Amino acid sequence: MSTVSNIPYDALEVGQKASTHRIIEERDILLFASLSGDRNPVHLDAEYAARTIFKERIAHGMLTGTLISAAIACELPGPGSIYLAQKLEFTRPVKIGDTLTIELEILEKLPKFRVRIATRVFNQKGEQVVDGEAEVLAPRKKQEVDLPDLLPVRIG
Repeated sequence: MSTVSNIPYDALEVGQKASTHRIIEERDILLFASLSGDRNPVHLDAEYAARTIFKERIAHGMLTGTLISAAIACELPGPGSIYLAQKLEFTRPVKIGDTLTIELEILEKLPKFRVRIATRVFNQKGEQVVDGEAEVLAPRKKQEVDLPDLLPVRIG
C-alpha cells in the first residue's frame, strides 16, 4: 500500500501543477483492449498497423485518457476528487515503449468546489500527445488515504 494525501479546494491555487509518469507496455494495450472491448486492429495487429499511416501498433487514445484520470485521483487534487467533464485532443500517436509524462495544472477555481484543470501528456521526446481540460469537483477536506495495491494480472 502507498499513502497519499489530497489538496482540498481551499488550498488549491491557479497555476499549481503536478505530474506523473508511465511507460506504455504491450500488456497495457492488451489489458485495455480486453477491459474496453476496443479490438481495433491498429492497436492489436502488427501486420494491419504496418499498412496504416502509423506504420506500427499504437495505444488506444482513451488508454492515455485513463492516465489523466489516475493523475487527478492520486495527485492533483487527489483522493476525494470527482471527475465532472473532460475534453481531449489526441495530437500524436502513443507507441509501445513510450514514456509518458502526465501534467496537470490548475487553470481556474470555480464556484461550488469545482476546478478547471489543464490535462497535458508528453512523450519521452517532449512531444505533446494529448491536450485537454478537465472540470473536477475538488475535495473539501484534507485527507490522507492508503491506496490499495493492485492485483497482479496475467495475460494469456
